[in-house]
Amino acid sequence: MNVAAQFDQRVVVHSEQLPWVASPMPGVQRRLLDRVGDEVARATSIVRYAANSVFSPHIHSGGEEFIVLEGVFQDEHGDYPAGTYVRNPPHSKHKPGSQKGCIIFVKLWQFQPQDRYRMSVQTSSLKATPSLMHTGVLNTPLYKDDIEEVSLLTFEPYAELKLKVNGGAELLVLQGSVQEHDDELCKYSWLRVPLNSQISAKAGEQGAKVWLKTGHLRDVERQIARVKAC
Repeated sequence: MNVAAQFDQRVVVHSEQLPWVASPMPGVQRRLLDRVGDEVARATSIVRYAANSVFSPHIHSGGEEFIVLEGVFQDEHGDYPAGTYVRNPPHSKHKPGSQKGCIIFVKLWQFQPQDRYRMSVQTSSLKATPSLMHTGVLNTPLYKDDIEEVSLLTFEPYAELKLKVNGGAELLVLQGSVQEHDDELCKYSWLRVPLNSQISAKAGEQGAKVWLKTGHLRDVERQIARVKAC
């Protein structure tokens, strides 16, 4: 299965307009943002767990990264309420589910194969600092290595961000809205831009909070090759 698999193109998805697609597990549904592969796939999705739904235990051979958007996600390691950012590295294992239901934004098979760093952090507990380059924008760093950088950006009303992203980027709107070129991005709208692009975003009258990941698309062809080799 290929969804938005042309990584040299800019892609905008208003995920709230997409249908929910059943997963192999009852009570677990997905909205596919991009995907290369079938059940083993390099994938970016929004996933909804109904109350008392459980996914069978599985190993994330290529790693799993997610942020909890609504409700409480759970596995044998603990509870992850809305706002929790998690990185489960390659070869990690868990049995996910949710007693009361939840929605998460999740990325699979997008780690460096040697990465073994697991993290789980409640983003509301982290300090946001004013951007040195963009007036009215606060930055909350979540993760950074030699390849990629992940952060939350909080925009005051009408604040603007212009960012050169040589390694490509993804942006998910968590709250409020932003105008990016000709697209109005609202709650759970997702943007992916290719290598050597520029993000030019302006928040709406209510401001905005966005999840931003940059740099990682330099490695996309190797990520896809690893999936196909499984």
